[in-house]
Amino acid sequence: MSKKNWIEDAIKKPGSLHRDLGIPEGQKIPLKKLKRAEHSHNPKIARRAHLAQTLRSFHHRGSGR
Repeated sequence: MSKKNWIEDAIKKPGSLHRDLGIPEGQKIPLKKLKRAEHSHNPKIARRAHLAQTLRSFHHRGSGR
């Protein structure tokens, strides 16, 4: 059984990937840095990067896409 709002449970610390990569929170993470972070030796950063890549593919409300 899947939860309807699993994303709320998946994002424990908003902005932590930005801090780990040294990118200000208001800016988008460049795709090249995101791909590099997915292969990080730090499993926590790699997990956050995989989630960010997954969320990037979703259609966000109000973004005009």
